Amino acid sequence: MENEPLKDKVIRNFRLTSLSLKNKNTIFLLTFVLALFGLISYVRLPKELFPDIVVPTVLVQTVYPGNSPADIENLITRPIEKEIDGIRGIKKLSSQSLQDLSIITVEFNTGIDLNKALQDVKDAVDRAKSNLPDDLLNDPVVKDIDLTEFPII
Repeated sequence: MENEPLKDKVIRNFRLTSLSLKNKNTIFLLTFVLALFGLISYVRLPKELFPDIVVPTVLVQTVYPGNSPADIENLITRPIEKEIDGIRGIKKLSSQSLQDLSIITVEFNTGIDLNKALQDVKDAVDRAKSNLPDDLLNDPVVKDIDLTEFPII
């Protein structure tokens, strides 16, 4: 079988491969040019050292001096949470009742308008004020968490 004439064997020819093997220098040059353009495009891509990250989170802080965490939870945290819980688009609602301080964190779903969410939380806190103790020194503070305001170093 080894001595069969070459004409009896079927030789398959893939034109693109054959063309590439015949024109090695052209293929090397084409590969080099494509790699060069890719590298130039990568270097020219706009980059930001610290991109703006929007975290749709609103924080409600209420100070009520001279009270235990249990009192803070019953008198302040629960009434505010009850009003905030009715807002649409909330992903997570968590709270901490500490000595003299109530912190409620409201995390919204991504894609929500943060200004509207902030206003909705402010409205809910205003509705809850009637259920809060009358001797609060300051009203609850409602603010959004903006990561661009925190220093890097």
